[in-house]
Amino acid sequence: MITRNGLLLVFWFLLAKGLQARLHSLPQGMMGRGHHPRGVAGLGQRRHGMAGVQRVKRGWVWNQFFVLEEYMGSEPQYVGKLHTDLDRGDSEVKYTLSGEGAGTIFSIDPTTGDIHALMGLDREEKSYYTLRAQVVDMHTGRALEPESEFIIKVQDINDNEPKFLRSPYTASVPEMSPGGTFVMHVTATDSDDPTYGNSARIVYSILHGQPYFSVDSKTGVIRTALPNMDRETKELYQVLIQAKDMGGQLGGLAGTTTINITLSDVNDNPPRFPKSIFHLRVPESSTVGSAVGKIKAHDLDSGKNAEVEYSIVPGDEGNMFDIVTNRHSQEGIIVLRKHLDYEIKKSYIFKVEASNAHQDSRFLHLGPFKDTATVKVNVLDVDEPPVFTKTYYTIDAYEDTPVGTIIGSVTAQDLDASNSAVRYTVEWKRPADSCFDIDSVEGTISTNEVLDRETNRQHNITVVATKVNNPLLFNMVTVTVDVLDVNEFPPELDIPFDTFVCENAKVGQVIQTISATDKDIPAVGQRFFFKSPREIRNRNFTVRDFGNNTAGIVTKRAGFQRRVQQYYVMPVMVEDSGYPAQSSTGTVTIRVCACETGGFPLTCAAEAVFLPVGLSTGAAMAILLCMVILLVIVLLYTGLRRQNRKEALMSSKEDIRDNVIHYDDEGGGEEDTRAFDMGTLRH
Repeated sequence: MITRNGLLLVFWFLLAKGLQARLHSLPQGMMGRGHHPRGVAGLGQRRHGMAGVQRVKRGWVWNQFFVLEEYMGSEPQYVGKLHTDLDRGDSEVKYTLSGEGAGTIFSIDPTTGDIHALMGLDREEKSYYTLRAQVVDMHTGRALEPESEFIIKVQDINDNEPKFLRSPYTASVPEMSPGGTFVMHVTATDSDDPTYGNSARIVYSILHGQPYFSVDSKTGVIRTALPNMDRETKELYQVLIQAKDMGGQLGGLAGTTTINITLSDVNDNPPRFPKSIFHLRVPESSTVGSAVGKIKAHDLDSGKNAEVEYSIVPGDEGNMFDIVTNRHSQEGIIVLRKHLDYEIKKSYIFKVEASNAHQDSRFLHLGPFKDTATVKVNVLDVDEPPVFTKTYYTIDAYEDTPVGTIIGSVTAQDLDASNSAVRYTVEWKRPADSCFDIDSVEGTISTNEVLDRETNRQHNITVVATKVNNPLLFNMVTVTVDVLDVNEFPPELDIPFDTFVCENAKVGQVIQTISATDKDIPAVGQRFFFKSPREIRNRNFTVRDFGNNTAGIVTKRAGFQRRVQQYYVMPVMVEDSGYPAQSSTGTVTIRVCACETGGFPLTCAAEAVFLPVGLSTGAAMAILLCMVILLVIVLLYTGLRRQNRKEALMSSKEDIRDNVIHYDDEGGGEEDTRAFDMGTLRH
């Protein structure tokens, strides 16, 4: 300290003797422990009261001061010294200090200008202080020089360890990752001055977590050190990272942090059933859609990688069941698809397959991501109600059916092993249901009243079947009775009523197609049947029913000759499908004609030439027959009339004989007979 002050005095003396011009800059020099200000003596007078006072030139020359942080000594820490060239050592000048920390943190000796730090400083709290110094007259307090500003910097020491900002850290990395996979980046900060020494130079290292992970010593990047780490073996790792300053050298300060690294799941495990066969039991009375049981395949993965889809392997006896997946529990729920019957089949065996819903193509080489198990379902016997042979019944009944007529029947039976007898009843819900009755044993349905189609065309009744050995078990079925209209009109042949047959016709040739009409309603859906009357044997022709409500007149022989016989009469009987069946017989007149090769007639019987246009042979014969009948009637009438006249005349003669004439004159005996002509009276 003495040496430095001596150099300062020598330097100040040289400047005071040799410097003539006013200084415009502040030269720098070292003084004491810090960079001390130096004064240069001014030219002219320095006291105010003297004549010829000149402006005193500024004599402050200094650099910034330094003070060591965290000073723990008992005495105030010396910072440096202020000095001006106006100070001649006679205690006529006074040094003052103002600014940050003046009087509290820093103090100055007013006579010597020595600056001291009154307390220990922390660079990390405040790295420098800005102060102002001034020289004043000791007695008057007048400023001898303008106020000047200077800085006191706090010199850093390695008193802060590196710190991690977000400790502890959490990170994740996919399982089965290759070595060197990036996990995360950690950063530690050091509050020491990075520009001064190695106090803030940090080196990272791993204290705990090897050999699974590694850290880059300079960047703090953490990576996997081992490949293919399995989450199912170990999921969570705690890694301890150290950050040390001073470049990691001995004596450096260190800070640590914990990193919780979780291996995230990938789909590298297939689902597995815990056993190869599952046994389930279900009552035969279970409804369709009800759950039969549950099975579960376990997957070591988690999240969506553990989602399992279940399916029934086609074949075997699995068509009786379905399986659905419960997304929350990952269970396979077996659901009944069809009705069970213990008496028909007592058990079912099928296979169920479990597979991952989301597969990762990177791990398909590890094997099939599915598993199968066998399911055996045993059906339990339950006392069930009787079962009808049909789910519903439809019966047709004609109106005006006599009361007590059986129109149909229903059948129910007990399928249980007891095979109980069944009793039938009609459940009367509406007044119209009373039109029917049922035999309690046989199940035959009969009419209680005469049915009227115009009043009610359809009846829906409910039939109840009850087990004899357990009346609480019963079943019901709907029976629909359709009231049909009675068939009133017989079908009739459509025109024409006459046709022809060629002389060269062959056996089995259809010479005419006929059809029929029916006045009953509805016309749609009617069925007609054509045939020859059984009581008439026809060697020439027959009727062939085509099955489509038409028929054909077919020849039974060949060799027809009009010279031998010009006309044939063919009776045709047509019957409908109504109730009661109605039928009628029509007559078709067949003429024998000479025809061309194609079957076109050339000439027929001669009598047919003079028939009126449009008048058929049958009609002509009918007219002729009527004329003959009329002639016979006329002749009979004439004969009867003549006979009546003759009988009347004979009656008149008998009356004349019987007449008696009475008179009062007395007759003359036989002579009186001459007085009258008796012949005249007779005529």
